[in-house]
Amino acid sequence: MSAVQTQHATIEVTGWITKFVGGVGSGRKLFEEPIGGRETVRDILRRVCARYSELDAALWDDSKKDLGDNIEVLVNDAVLGLTHTLDSELNPGDCITLVGQYMGG
Repeated sequence: MSAVQTQHATIEVTGWITKFVGGVGSGRKLFEEPIGGRETVRDILRRVCARYSELDAALWDDSKKDLGDNIEVLVNDAVLGLTHTLDSELNPGDCITLVGQYMGG
Protein backbone atom coordinates (compact mmCIF):
# COMPACT_ATOMS: atom_id res chain seq x y z
CA MET A 1 0.00 0.00 0.00
CA SER A 2 1.51 3.34 -1.00
CA ALA A 3 1.24 6.40 1.19
CA VAL A 4 -0.48 9.50 -0.15
CA GLN A 5 2.06 12.28 -0.51
CA THR A 6 1.05 15.75 0.57
CA GLN A 7 1.69 18.47 -1.98
CA HIS A 8 3.63 21.50 -0.74
CA ALA A 9 4.63 24.99 -1.66
CA THR A 10 7.69 26.59 -0.09
CA ILE A 11 7.37 29.86 1.80
CA GLU A 12 10.66 31.74 2.03
CA VAL A 13 10.87 34.70 4.41
CA THR A 14 13.98 36.87 4.05
CA GLY A 15 15.82 39.67 5.82
CA TRP A 16 14.13 41.83 8.42
CA ILE A 17 10.78 40.08 7.82
CA THR A 18 12.08 36.95 9.58
CA LYS A 19 11.54 38.72 12.91
CA PHE A 20 7.77 38.36 12.26
CA VAL A 21 8.03 34.56 12.02
CA GLY A 22 10.32 33.80 14.95
CA GLY A 23 13.63 34.73 13.29
CA VAL A 24 16.28 37.24 14.22
CA GLY A 25 15.59 39.84 11.52
CA SER A 26 18.22 38.64 9.06
CA GLY A 27 18.96 35.63 6.89
CA ARG A 28 16.02 33.54 5.80
CA LYS A 29 13.47 31.06 7.09
CA LEU A 30 11.82 28.38 4.96
CA PHE A 31 8.47 26.73 5.55
CA GLU A 32 6.84 23.87 3.66
CA GLU A 33 3.15 24.70 3.42
CA PRO A 34 0.71 21.98 2.34
CA ILE A 35 -1.48 22.95 -0.59
CA GLY A 36 -4.70 21.40 -1.77
CA GLY A 37 -6.46 21.74 -5.05
CA ARG A 38 -7.12 25.25 -6.32
CA GLU A 39 -5.44 27.12 -3.46
CA THR A 40 -4.24 30.59 -4.34
CA VAL A 41 -1.29 32.72 -3.30
CA ARG A 42 -3.74 34.68 -1.11
CA ASP A 43 -5.02 31.48 0.56
CA ILE A 44 -1.52 30.36 1.50
CA LEU A 45 -0.44 33.80 2.73
CA ARG A 46 -3.59 34.08 4.85
CA ARG A 47 -2.94 30.67 6.38
CA VAL A 48 0.67 31.53 7.24
CA CYS A 49 -0.40 34.92 8.62
CA ALA A 50 -2.99 33.21 10.85
CA ARG A 51 -0.05 31.59 12.67
CA TYR A 52 2.05 34.80 12.83
CA SER A 53 0.04 37.85 13.86
CA GLU A 54 3.01 40.22 13.46
CA LEU A 55 3.46 39.06 9.86
CA ASP A 56 -0.26 39.54 9.28
CA ALA A 57 -0.05 43.14 10.48
CA ALA A 58 3.06 43.85 8.38
CA LEU A 59 1.99 42.13 5.14
CA TRP A 60 -1.56 43.41 4.58
CA ASP A 61 -2.92 46.92 4.20
CA ASP A 62 -5.49 48.33 6.62
CA SER A 63 -8.39 46.76 4.69
CA LYS A 64 -6.75 43.31 4.97
CA LYS A 65 -7.73 42.73 1.32
CA ASP A 66 -4.57 43.88 -0.40
CA LEU A 67 -0.88 43.81 0.33
CA GLY A 68 0.73 46.72 2.10
CA ASP A 69 3.72 48.64 0.76
CA ASN A 70 6.59 47.31 2.89
CA ILE A 71 6.87 43.68 1.79
CA GLU A 72 7.33 42.47 -1.77
CA VAL A 73 5.87 39.07 -2.68
CA LEU A 74 7.52 36.91 -5.31
CA VAL A 75 6.17 33.69 -6.77
CA ASN A 76 8.83 31.46 -8.29
CA ASP A 77 11.26 34.41 -8.26
CA ALA A 78 8.92 36.74 -10.19
CA VAL A 79 7.46 39.82 -8.50
CA LEU A 80 3.75 39.44 -7.84
CA GLY A 81 1.84 41.11 -10.64
CA LEU A 82 4.09 39.89 -13.44
CA THR A 83 3.19 36.22 -13.87
CA HIS A 84 1.06 35.70 -10.75
CA THR A 85 -1.47 37.67 -8.71
CA LEU A 86 -2.81 37.11 -5.22
CA ASP A 87 -5.57 35.05 -6.80
CA SER A 88 -3.33 32.82 -8.94
CA GLU A 89 -3.56 29.13 -8.16
CA LEU A 90 -0.44 27.50 -6.82
CA ASN A 91 1.09 24.27 -8.04
CA PRO A 92 3.04 21.79 -5.93
CA GLY A 93 6.64 22.93 -5.69
CA ASP A 94 5.88 26.63 -6.18
CA CYS A 95 7.78 29.05 -3.96
CA ILE A 96 6.41 32.23 -2.39
CA THR A 97 9.15 34.58 -1.20
CA LEU A 98 8.60 37.57 1.10
CA VAL A 99 11.23 40.27 0.63
CA GLY A 100 11.34 43.47 2.62
CA GLN A 101 11.45 46.72 0.74
CA TYR A 102 14.20 49.04 1.85
CA MET A 103 13.70 52.76 1.87
CA GLY A 104 16.26 55.41 2.33
CA GLY A 105 17.93 58.32 0.82
